[in-house]
Amino acid sequence: MLVDNVPGMRVPPRTQRQRARMTRSFRVCVVRLCAASLICGAQTPVSRGDPELMTDGTRSAVNRGLQFLAERQNRDNGSFGSGRYAGNVAVTSLSAMAFLAGGHVPGRGTYGGQIGQAVRFILSRARPSGLIVSENPEAIDRAMYDHGFATLLLAEVHGMWPKSELRKTLSQAVRLIVETQNDEGGWRYRPERNAADVSVTVCQLVALRAAHNAGLAVPERTIERGAEYIRRCRMPDGGFRYQIRDGTDSLFSRTAAAIVGLQCCGVNDDGITKQGLAFLTAHRPKSPDAEFFFYGHYYAVQAWWRAGDQARSKWYTTIRDDLLTLQDEDLASGAWLHPDICHEYATAMACLVLQLPNNYLPIFER
Repeated sequence: MLVDNVPGMRVPPRTQRQRARMTRSFRVCVVRLCAASLICGAQTPVSRGDPELMTDGTRSAVNRGLQFLAERQNRDNGSFGSGRYAGNVAVTSLSAMAFLAGGHVPGRGTYGGQIGQAVRFILSRARPSGLIVSENPEAIDRAMYDHGFATLLLAEVHGMWPKSELRKTLSQAVRLIVETQNDEGGWRYRPERNAADVSVTVCQLVALRAAHNAGLAVPERTIERGAEYIRRCRMPDGGFRYQIRDGTDSLFSRTAAAIVGLQCCGVNDDGITKQGLAFLTAHRPKSPDAEFFFYGHYYAVQAWWRAGDQARSKWYTTIRDDLLTLQDEDLASGAWLHPDICHEYATAMACLVLQLPNNYLPIFER
């Protein structure tokens, strides 16, 4: 049953058939981690996804981007980020995943050392409560972004990391997400249960999906309530607002995130996701000056990839070509630039989008 976005409306419970469908989809077993680790000893791993989409120009751009990230890693603690985002947990997690998306794993492949250092940094930022957050005192104001992306990274490397410390940290991180879900079914910036928004909620749901794929227990009810929160943020135009009861309009970036959040909850074939994809098509930003450009395309390419529509290849090739023109013209750099956050963030996001056809990251699989 689809629920209209009416403030204060009681959300009907899932039917038994809907609940079973969501559960079956959410419990799909993923074995790509082990497969990737077997092939990553080579300098350029063999693609297992849609290699025809990875042009020579794309590979060259990605190689330059990954080299830029490797050169910018903090040698003291393995973190990534610069400026006010120096040593940022979320940026570090995304950068490490950019290497993973190329088929490199901790200790193996050209960038295995960089991944290992990044993972150790993330583990060092785990607090006794289970929260994984940057050291900056202001980081608590965006802690659940740090925590969500860190949890996602740990889940993606779970099968490649021999130390029990990682599983313990990951288990505690999952527990914190489950325990901080608010009464509406979502999450907000702080690890508290008093508010929620679509963006942070999606970040937690993707992390939970990855953790489930890695074999950790995730309550079915947590997933159902998270999906319902996203549904209730839907707007009549097919896009999604920021919060259930705010006055914001639909936006490309949060609509892309919302669709991925629903897909990670097992919702792939209802009218909400289809209308959301149509909204993305009609509102695709082409300029990096657009609000949340890299964030939006990071989620949009995943949304189309999972949708299984024939348009996914067209969507990928379009954003691929856009990103190739946006890479820094300085051949010695290889970065994508983001003056407001940091260049490491933009470069990691661009590399993740461009490498999606490799199909190495389990969380990106169709």
